[in-house]
Amino acid sequence: MENREAAVVTPPAGNIPTGLPSRLVVGLFEDNGQTWMKDSAVPWDMRYRYLTKGWINNWGWSPADGSFALAFMQESSSQGFIPAIQYYQLNGEPGGGEAQNLAKVQDVTTMKNYYSDFKTLMQKAKEFGKPVLVMMEADGYGFLQQQSKDNPNTPAAVASTGIPELAGLPNTVAGWGLSFLQLRKAVGANNVILGIHISGWASSKDIAHYSVTDPLQPEVDKVYNFLKPLGLGANVTGATYDVLVGDPLDRDADFFKLVQGQDRWWDANDNASISSKSFNRYAEWLRLWNVTSGKRWVLWQLPEGNSNSANVANNDSNAPRAGYKDNRSEYFFGTGGDKHREKFASSGVIALLFGRGEGQQASHLTDVYTDGQLFLKSRAGAFLKAGGLAIPATGSTTPPPTNPPTNPPTNPPTNPGTDTAPYNFESGTQGWAFSGPGVTGVASSTARAAVGSRSLAVTMGGTASGTSPVYVDNPSATAGKTVSFRFWLPAGSRITALQPFVQQGAAANWLFTSKWVPVSTLKTGDWNTVSVQVPAGATPLAKLGIDIITDAVWSGTVHIDSVSW
Repeated sequence: MENREAAVVTPPAGNIPTGLPSRLVVGLFEDNGQTWMKDSAVPWDMRYRYLTKGWINNWGWSPADGSFALAFMQESSSQGFIPAIQYYQLNGEPGGGEAQNLAKVQDVTTMKNYYSDFKTLMQKAKEFGKPVLVMMEADGYGFLQQQSKDNPNTPAAVASTGIPELAGLPNTVAGWGLSFLQLRKAVGANNVILGIHISGWASSKDIAHYSVTDPLQPEVDKVYNFLKPLGLGANVTGATYDVLVGDPLDRDADFFKLVQGQDRWWDANDNASISSKSFNRYAEWLRLWNVTSGKRWVLWQLPEGNSNSANVANNDSNAPRAGYKDNRSEYFFGTGGDKHREKFASSGVIALLFGRGEGQQASHLTDVYTDGQLFLKSRAGAFLKAGGLAIPATGSTTPPPTNPPTNPPTNPPTNPGTDTAPYNFESGTQGWAFSGPGVTGVASSTARAAVGSRSLAVTMGGTASGTSPVYVDNPSATAGKTVSFRFWLPAGSRITALQPFVQQGAAANWLFTSKWVPVSTLKTGDWNTVSVQVPAGATPLAKLGIDIITDAVWSGTVHIDSVSW
């Protein structure tokens, strides 16, 4: 990542969820069994697909055990991509389409089967064991807001379904939103990143295409206040949704214009007013949501048409230029794309996922540009091959462009030669211990130090690969603090990731909070800083430490130093 694009990104609110890199993620739609992404030789970050009603048994072609979804996760990972799923099942449940969403969530039989399928997905995700993004019910929350007349306490079937894990949730639309958080928790699928879909029209004003002169903050507040009890605010599950999910448009702009007679083009001018139909207005809406909710954004199903598209239906022909014109891919990866990416990252966007939402649209197989090259493959590919765009992992600091401390301590040592951190290992191990298959010992060592003269040497060389925690019991870090660790990583190790963590005590049901840090984002032969934030309102901690994750047995020594908050 040494050529990573220099970040000129204002730190947004909130943290990047554990398991996602501290850079702008770029991904594509691709179905099970397909290999175009892998064969493209572009280091795409993420691969997504839909799961609709019937996925549980591969629409009749597999056992009804969810193995189809697990196969997609495993296949994506084996090809080098983080898997992502758009869970779009409510629309396919019996009783109508999206206009009947509220009636469906009020039907006990329908919801019992629906929650059972989602629980199976969580079980398969847990079995997968690596980060997976699950984006929940595109536009489903928006339809429920409108159909419930903005009342999250509208009756719905949740606890009444008899599913034991949901017994403590209210039988309301709010309870429906909480059910996904509760089932993830009950299954223990902590590797799942859950996204809540935010529709630009949910407040009954389409802020992106029609009500473009209306102030944005009141519309953000109206939708946020509805969604807060559904899982954006503190609730009985003890968790909230990890990211916001939005789709700027689900068809190419000229498809709407030529086929449906609707103008959904956005002005790409950098000076366009936020009171106009423009990218600037949409970016401001994203920013206000980021500030209001404290959550980052995943933008998905971005149209793949460009100015060279032929304005003819694709219809899976995959003919060059098939599909309709649009300017969204060119906005992010054409002229001026670097500034546009930075603008949206400053508004809280951490991922851009491209894919057609309907078969007549352009795709990354047909988006041939004026130079004869596939646009996304060549332009986004060049961006990713150069290292991408580093973005702040938390809302408090902006990292340098290559390998920064993603979250430096709030009380760094005042003298570079004297380590005043709570855990500096200058006088011993300070109670730090280890477990797991990969670590054989810890000791205070003078072999190297980030600050001062000593660090904690962690000897690797156990009997198996996997996750090995190095930790201390009963630390004094308090709620809201960011705990930073200095970590020295030798070259040639079999470490694939680090996971700094904090764990609350029995009063908080041993709640575990962590941040996944892929080793690809770290420098070898040098000190790195990794960090994790103690949740606001946390009870006293039982543990803090770092999980060291390896993919093979490996003998060597790593070092931890200057653990601060």
